[in-house]
Parts: sequence; structure tokens; C-alpha cells
Amino acid sequence: MNEYYATLAEALRERLDVISDRQLREQNPEAHLARLRQASEQIEQLKKNLPVNADPMLTHYLDRMSLSKALEFVQNHYLR
Repeated sequence: MNEYYATLAEALRERLDVISDRQLREQNPEAHLARLRQASEQIEQLKKNLPVNADPMLTHYLDRMSLSKALEFVQNHYLR
């Protein structure tokens, strides 16, 4: 189970990193968009496979795309 949450945390970190990569966005918008799309798709796939016993608050954060909150929640509740 921790492997799932570790993978989710990494996917969330990746998307947050891509969002904040201003240099890539300015220098190569197409590559930036492709990385953003890839990270988003991975999160969507992980959401589809969310364990049935996942905390409803995590589901809420993921549904609302509150990525920082979702990452913090995963780190504090599942990866200690």
C-alpha cells in the first residue's frame, strides 16, 4: 500500500515541479505542455486506482486538483 502512496506523492511532486518551471515554459512551451499533460495523466490514472479505504479528504484534494494539499496529506498520513 505504501508503494501506491509513494508513487502518488512522486506524481504530485512532478506536476508541481512542472507547473513552477518557468524557464521551460518560456523557452519551450510545447515541451512544458507535454510534461504537464504527462504528469496530469499519471495523477488521473492513480486517482482511478485509489484504494477503497483511502481517506475521503485525500479524494477531495485530488478531485479539486489541490495538488499541494494532496501531497502534504499523503506525506503526513501515508508515508511516515
